[in-house]
Amino acid sequence: MSEDAAKTEETKEKQGFTARDFAEILLYVGLVVLISILIVTFVGQRTIVDGNSMNPTLQNGDNLIVDKLSYRFGDPQRFDIIIFPYQYKENTNYIKRIIGLPGETVQIDYSGNIYINGEILEEDYGLETILNPGNAAEPITLGPDEYFVMGDNRNNSEDSRFSDVGPIKRENIIGKAWVRIYPFNKIHTLDHSFHGE
Repeated sequence: MSEDAAKTEETKEKQGFTARDFAEILLYVGLVVLISILIVTFVGQRTIVDGNSMNPTLQNGDNLIVDKLSYRFGDPQRFDIIIFPYQYKENTNYIKRIIGLPGETVQIDYSGNIYINGEILEEDYGLETILNPGNAAEPITLGPDEYFVMGDNRNNSEDSRFSDVGPIKRENIIGKAWVRIYPFNKIHTLDHSFHGE
């Protein structure tokens, strides 16, 4: 075989190898993108807290992972912290705590007591005594797919007490706040027992 023929064969081998490598890289990148899209769509997503309505549990600027999968297999529970879209502002989500469950009647008196079906709710998530019961000064009976939510910073929270939020329908719940991932010194899962610092 002549020297020129040998060089041609070597060049073909190099080109074939490079093309195959390129195809493998494209396939790998495509799979990573597809898996990422599936995770963000169906499993979880990162969100950043904007505001102080969930103080002291969550602070402005906290980074959270939202669990979007759990509610596909089970119902939201009282005291879960959920994410849902705010209906009057595009691309804006709210983060609040579930207080009332479907079918329950919620009422708040002017002493700041929360009643569920006529009985005082035993909880201590609120930052302070509720000063404004809003629409919940009168009993609110939730529909079969509705949840009553409130921020932990009760006197600085736009929530189900007010008409622009109202009860949240199950279909509008994006997911449950699962874990705080930033600031790094405050990494913590957000289960029912967690009350902030």
